[in-house]
Amino acid sequence: MCLILLAYDRRSARPLVIAANRDEFYARPAHAARYWDGAPQVFGGRDLEAGGTWLGVSTGGRFAALTNYTDFDLPVAPAASRGDLTRGFLEGNESAVSYAAAVDGARYQGFNLIVFDGTDLLYSSNRTGDARTLDSGVYGLTNTWLGDEWPKTKHGTAALARIAAEADADAVLELMLEESEGYLADGHEIESARRATPAFLRGEEYGTRASTAVIFEDDRIEFVEQLYGPMGAPGGRVAETIRIRPPRP
Repeated sequence: MCLILLAYDRRSARPLVIAANRDEFYARPAHAARYWDGAPQVFGGRDLEAGGTWLGVSTGGRFAALTNYTDFDLPVAPAASRGDLTRGFLEGNESAVSYAAAVDGARYQGFNLIVFDGTDLLYSSNRTGDARTLDSGVYGLTNTWLGDEWPKTKHGTAALARIAAEADADAVLELMLEESEGYLADGHEIESARRATPAFLRGEEYGTRASTAVIFEDDRIEFVEQLYGPMGAPGGRVAETIRIRPPRP
């Protein structure tokens, strides 16, 4: 179950700070974050099965991230790749509002989409029907609707709120290593194992494959990705400073 934390302050010189964990099968092929062949303005990881991305930025100051929306009760049907949603936004110049409004959600299995065009931060989901511009604040998103308070989103947003104004990328990444079993002791019955999962997952076949910190500040984007293998073994690390160059009209 993936996790995206966002601290957004549209009036600040540091308008957006992101901490994210990508949980996936280790066998699914993917590139680590890099500038893309064929779209050199895009920087991010890339899924090699379908060609899209779970999270990326662009030199134009854009950001996009995606989580699957867990649909246990819906049949699996042929659909377009959800990674195309983030790829299309990062490769284009359309505003976040216009882009989200034009998405045909019926073509995809369940998704949550976050897009930022340098001015507006927008959340969209084809399972809730949302397509809304977000106010300044701190948000946590996993595999249900934005605002669903899973223990890891509740704890994660509180932790990010404390450090977002000044933290460096390493401090942001540190938040995503949380494995506390205390998440289970909230005084409520455990609805299912998926709701009790910590932020960082260790497994032999499936687990947290990448933690990413993204900090928008002034005219640059700091992007740091730490990769992991089975059972959380540390892998490669990518660190890039991306200078924002607004696209030509």
